[in-house]
Amino acid sequence: MENYKQKGNQQKSKIEEPIAAYGARPSIFNRFSIQDDYKLLKKAREGVKTDVFYSLADAIKMPEKALASVINLSPRTLSNYRDQEKGLDPIYSEHLLKLINLYSFGKEIFGNLDEFTLWMNRPFWNSNDKPIDFISTSGGVDLIYEEIEKLAQGYPV
Repeated sequence: MENYKQKGNQQKSKIEEPIAAYGARPSIFNRFSIQDDYKLLKKAREGVKTDVFYSLADAIKMPEKALASVINLSPRTLSNYRDQEKGLDPIYSEHLLKLINLYSFGKEIFGNLDEFTLWMNRPFWNSNDKPIDFISTSGGVDLIYEEIEKLAQGYPV
């Protein structure tokens, strides 16, 4: 910012503002989107906090009960983990981190989360299967990620 003079005081001062925008927090996708498989697995082995789960549910506008079902945990277990400030087990952490990557990539390719969510709930071309039906396993998340990559390259999915 520019220096300014105060009345009666010839000393120059500088207006300082905090770097972060007021009230803005980095999105879940910026904080936890890990593209390197080794780093993702390492983070999963450490376990992620339940706050990551709740932040993702909020960001993708999926009910907590539905997201809990996707990662194969009961909402009650998640609530207990949050109350005990306990991190998720590695298998659930990995699944959650892969979902974050998937939704981050989907947001990038489709332009926004609403369009991506709409695509996730539509049947594949020439099939009755919907992409959302596959994300309840880690391998299914990988499969849908690969399908989005194909779509981005112009292949029909």
